[in-house]
Amino acid sequence: MDQLSENDYVIVDDFINDEMFNSIMEFFHEMETADKLKKAGIGAQQDYQVKAEIRGDFIYWLDEGRDVALKPFFDLKDELIQSLKRFCYLSLSGSEFHIAKYPAGSYYHRHLDQFNERTNRQITVLIYLNKDWKPGNGGELVIYKEDKEILVEPIAKRLLLFKSDVIEHEVLTTQVPRYSLTGWLLHQPAGIGFLLS
Repeated sequence: MDQLSENDYVIVDDFINDEMFNSIMEFFHEMETADKLKKAGIGAQQDYQVKAEIRGDFIYWLDEGRDVALKPFFDLKDELIQSLKRFCYLSLSGSEFHIAKYPAGSYYHRHLDQFNERTNRQITVLIYLNKDWKPGNGGELVIYKEDKEILVEPIAKRLLLFKSDVIEHEVLTTQVPRYSLTGWLLHQPAGIGFLLS
C-alpha cells in the first residue's frame, strides 16, 4: 500500500495461490471454448469503437452474479478494496473486471485507463495468468513514469496495481497467447463518472 501511494504503482508476485490460478484458467478456457471472448474496443458509451490498430485483445466482462465459479477471486477483490480504502484512504464504491486474451501478434498502444466522459476509474488491477512465460514471449507491459520506462513481465500469479488516471502504459506485441484478469476499482459504479473539462 505504501509503494502504491508513493510510486503510483506496485507489483506483487504470487498474489494468488495455485488453486485460484487453476480455477481462473479453467473458467477462462471454458469461455474461450464457448466463444464468449469478444474483440475489445476503446472509449466508453457513445464513443466506443473497435480499432485493431490500437489494441488487439479479446475480452469477456465478468459478472459476480453470473460467474459464480470465480467467487474466490471476487472475495479476494473485495478484500483488496477494503485494504485500499483503509490504508490509502480511497473512496471506492464499485469495480469492473474482465478476462483478456491477447493472441500472438497483438498489442495495445500507449494509453491511460481513463475515458474523456467517464473518469471514475481510480485503480487498475492486473493479475497475469501466463504459466511458463519466458523472455522472448513478449506481451510485457511498459509503465511510463516521468522519464522512466518500467517493464513488467506478465508472469503467472503476478499482481500489478497502478493509479488509472496517472500511469500511461502499453502492452508490447506478444509472440504467444497472453492471458490476464484485468479490472478497475471505481470511485462510483460502472457507467457513472465525472466529465472532464
